[in-house]
Amino acid sequence: MPKSTVSFNSNHAMNIIGIIPSRYASTRFPGKPLALIRGKSMIQRVYEQAKKTKKLARVIVATDDERIASHVMSFGGEAVTTAASHLNGTSRCLEVIERPQFQSAEAVINIQGDEPFINPVQIDQLAELFADQQTDIATMATIISDNDELFDSNTVKVVIDQNSFALYFSRQAIPFNRMLHPDQWIENHHYLKHIGIYGYRTTVLKKITALPPSPLENSEKLEQLRWLENGFKIKIKTTDFESISIDTPADLEKILHKI
Repeated sequence: MPKSTVSFNSNHAMNIIGIIPSRYASTRFPGKPLALIRGKSMIQRVYEQAKKTKKLARVIVATDDERIASHVMSFGGEAVTTAASHLNGTSRCLEVIERPQFQSAEAVINIQGDEPFINPVQIDQLAELFADQQTDIATMATIISDNDELFDSNTVKVVIDQNSFALYFSRQAIPFNRMLHPDQWIENHHYLKHIGIYGYRTTVLKKITALPPSPLENSEKLEQLRWLENGFKIKIKTTDFESISIDTPADLEKILHKI
């Protein structure tokens, strides 16, 4: 099988691209993509990790800032300039795939620009989910091993069906175990923590970006519930890898002390 494709079936090889949405004007960490981590910018580290994957035909940084675009091109990366009006990475990805040079892409992996140590295997695992023709959207989860995390509303939980498709995402600990004390839940069930990296079929990406907010989404403040409410199938890969995101300068300081 060629390096840059995922087998869809015996007669078709799927063209998947990676897009790294990147903006300069972060509220909590302005200029974050250009912050240096041991001599390399954060965006360069993300890009180089993504380029190590076996399943992506191309990796593109999508940014609204010329400083970031110029920097990416200076280290040999591929960048496109997008509108500054995007509210999230999902719509920025859509703008990229609507460009003529990217319209052959059949799926997109939305790679977070603030995870400089993302494991390339994790990206490949996500891409492989599109071998299932029922997969509209792909994402990941990991088993929760800590009670504090299980009951933390900032930790998003997901429950899946027997074919690994998402049934529901919640900030609550789900499923509720009626027969046991909450301290015993983890010992008796594999609770899953959602990891927020997504892949989309390009046809699906065009549809979901046009959807209005939904009741469940408004309640939990989780965009993926909008997609479930509208009937899209979200395939989940359970993984042992968990990336470290850098949201603030304090997060970066912690990372620098560990590497």
